[in-house]
Amino acid sequence: MTGTELRFLDLNQSVPVLRVLGFDEMGTIGPKSFATQLVGHNMSYKSLFCVLTDVALADDMLGHAVYLAAIHDAHLEVLCLGVDHSQTGYYQGASSVVVLQETITQAHEDAHVIETHVRNYLRSADIRWGVESAVAQLAGLNQFVAARARFADLVILPLPYGENCGAELEPITEAALFEGQATTLILPQDIATFSDPKRIMICWNESPEALSAIRAAMPILQAAEAVHVAVIDPPAHGPTRSDPGGLLSQYLSRHGVRTEIDVLSRTLPRVADVIVRHATDMDAELIVMGAYGHSRFREAIFGGATRNMLEHSVLPLMMAHS
Repeated sequence: MTGTELRFLDLNQSVPVLRVLGFDEMGTIGPKSFATQLVGHNMSYKSLFCVLTDVALADDMLGHAVYLAAIHDAHLEVLCLGVDHSQTGYYQGASSVVVLQETITQAHEDAHVIETHVRNYLRSADIRWGVESAVAQLAGLNQFVAARARFADLVILPLPYGENCGAELEPITEAALFEGQATTLILPQDIATFSDPKRIMICWNESPEALSAIRAAMPILQAAEAVHVAVIDPPAHGPTRSDPGGLLSQYLSRHGVRTEIDVLSRTLPRVADVIVRHATDMDAELIVMGAYGHSRFREAIFGGATRNMLEHSVLPLMMAHS
């Protein structure tokens, strides 16, 4: 019989159960083998989550999300969120009640408009999907979004800063990354449909956050043609000083990802500027990096490089926080 037989003991039976995996005479496992299917199952995105607060951004985000759901055979869950921007502490007496009622009513109307648009859009999509609408106050967005984001393999969001971006996009992004601990794909407006990127740049600084992002991006990295590991000003001392990025490159190679290591000097004022310039030079289609945050009592919630990338990137960002 052609193939290699591996014996698995079924404890519910008195005799071993034979499962034949598709090894050929050269020891190569076939593409339809049990092992390949198992790896594919473990290394794919099966639950996607998208938050929409503005109907003007809906079509772009839905286009990306539907495409990703189709190629990964995933379920897409869309939260249509009406946001109450009122801060009731600034009002007194009866005026507070009136303002609160008006803003809540408007938030409900916004959520309904977005939900109707999303359902009409997804009705013709050949994917599994679900839609939920809700209303939340701006101050309470974090826990509301995080409670849903933590059960997604991938959260898809727009860049939180820039023209026509509402104040709610920042806490939503923060909630997905930090409270929700979810891998988040952040997409600029007006880019082509996010497909399998062929050229990817990884920002590597040996941090747990960066490693979390890399592990989460593995299905996309494996499909890429060129993956560059960018190391900015590696430490002059320490175990990796003679081979910055070497252990990461070895780790990725065992997953079938071929990498090139680019050691960069910080010749520009901000780390984000170095990242963007190098990504442009190598024609990257995606940047994979860790997400870093400051305390709420600091001026900025996001760390410097993270915030700068979220403000200025023209490329999709895949981020994670350990």
